[in-house]
Amino acid sequence: MVLQTILNLVISAKIVDINFRTADAVDKGKDWFISPDKKVYIKRLLSERISLRGICRVVGISLSWLLAFIKEIYAELPEDLNCKINFKKVNYNDQYYIKLADNEADELWSWVGNRKNVYYVWLVMHKDSRQIIAFHVGDRSRESAKALWEKIPQQIREYGLFHTDDWDSYKTVIPEGRHLYCKQKKYTNHIERFNNTLRQRVSRLVRETLSFSKKLENHIGAIKFYLCYHNLNHAMGLSAP
Repeated sequence: MVLQTILNLVISAKIVDINFRTADAVDKGKDWFISPDKKVYIKRLLSERISLRGICRVVGISLSWLLAFIKEIYAELPEDLNCKINFKKVNYNDQYYIKLADNEADELWSWVGNRKNVYYVWLVMHKDSRQIIAFHVGDRSRESAKALWEKIPQQIREYGLFHTDDWDSYKTVIPEGRHLYCKQKKYTNHIERFNNTLRQRVSRLVRETLSFSKKLENHIGAIKFYLCYHNLNHAMGLSAP
């Protein structure tokens, strides 16, 4: 009698486990078993340096469901990265002028699939607000620098000063009158510090990691997701925790 009861419990547990792990396949993609509150919690976990399988273990969801959910999130991310910049006006001889906004640009090394498949993450930060106004993932060529420049909002391109290192690709894209470059990193220390934050918060960017991106689109999506999260916090006057 006792043996039969134990056997029934084991069988029941296996059935529940199977149904739990394959619920998204059985229900043809329905996610009724994931509450809205849990989805918010999962989004917060995605902004931390936790692997996808780690999130699955913590929350109790299947990897297939999480990958589908991430795909939906990435597709809904805004192109402006939640960046909200207020330009300052200065009075000179009873006339108001828009003050040129200081920005810092830099790039950091990353890889997709294997270490030979290198991609650089180009970033532009608005110095005063610490918001990221544009990013691009590519190589270190002039074409990538141009792609980054074209993603910068038009108003900032017109009324901005851009501090970079001495990398030649910047010099061929940013207008000479508004490009300030130097080999010393003190003029780009804010974006350099943010590069470190990005590596600490996005597990795909950690130098020695098993959580590297297998697909370029997921690599870009994960970076964009954190940048939107970062900007939203700073636009609300909060520092991203």
